[in-house]
Amino acid sequence: MSTQAAPPKTAPSVCFGQVVIGPPGSGKTTYCRAMHEFLGHLGRKVVVINLDPANEGLPYPCVVDVAELVTLDDVMDGLKLGPNGGLLYCMEYLEANLDWLEAKLAPHRGCYFLFDCPGQVELYTHQSSVKNVFARLAQWNFRLTAVHLVDSHYCADPAKFISVLCTSLSTMLHVELPHINVLSKMDLIEQYGKLAFNLEFYTEVLDLSYLLDHLAADPFFKKFLRLNEKLAEVIQDYSLVSFVPLNVQDKESMMHVMRAVDKANGYCFGDLEERNMQAMMSAAVGADFHFDSTLGVQEKYVDPGNKTVEEEMSDL
Repeated sequence: MSTQAAPPKTAPSVCFGQVVIGPPGSGKTTYCRAMHEFLGHLGRKVVVINLDPANEGLPYPCVVDVAELVTLDDVMDGLKLGPNGGLLYCMEYLEANLDWLEAKLAPHRGCYFLFDCPGQVELYTHQSSVKNVFARLAQWNFRLTAVHLVDSHYCADPAKFISVLCTSLSTMLHVELPHINVLSKMDLIEQYGKLAFNLEFYTEVLDLSYLLDHLAADPFFKKFLRLNEKLAEVIQDYSLVSFVPLNVQDKESMMHVMRAVDKANGYCFGDLEERNMQAMMSAAVGADFHFDSTLGVQEKYVDPGNKTVEEEMSDL
């Protein structure tokens, strides 16, 4: 008696989305809420996945919440761990129970996903649990872009900005996903001080030697000049880091970030929505007029001051 061969197993449909990462307080949850509303108004069917076990009082509708699997408070109480160690344990526990995550995501395939991730820097620079979770999502046919948020006011402090550049570069190399760095809270960019240069200097990470000159003028950082020079050399040798400015209350700013993300994960080349051929060709050649966009953001949020370029250079 002949036996009929089993039909070949079909691959799951492609799902697009974003994993929203960054330091604590950088605005990840606020970004997820704003992007969920923004994309919803554009007609996308969007779902938000909370992967932060310390996230309480979520401001957005959440279809999957990691708190159903593990919470930071339970881990800290049960294992007598601090908040940092507890969060690392939670991510390792999630990695060990990815079948739970797969089952929770399955009913929502076909939607656009926003993953709200924890705000601990170590998870994205050298600890492997979150990276392994992202890799498994890729195996499940998720096309994801890492959206790395950092506070824009760090631009006003040269030392902090170099630290942000190092963290962003380390995250890009470790996470291994298409990556967009975002300067969040642009409306507060000069809350703690004036910018030494035009906004494009920071978004495009131009010649950092000018920034080192600013650091050398500070007596505290002068003794670390060689260290800062080497850090700047590493950042510029890789030449990977750039930033997209964002104010979640500005629709034009949200649109610019959305287009950058869609280009990075390939969503703009798919057939899930009606496509405009001119927009697709612009994305293909990179003609998104980023300079004009940055100039517009600067005019909105940065105090122009009264100095000319020559006067700024003489101050250095």
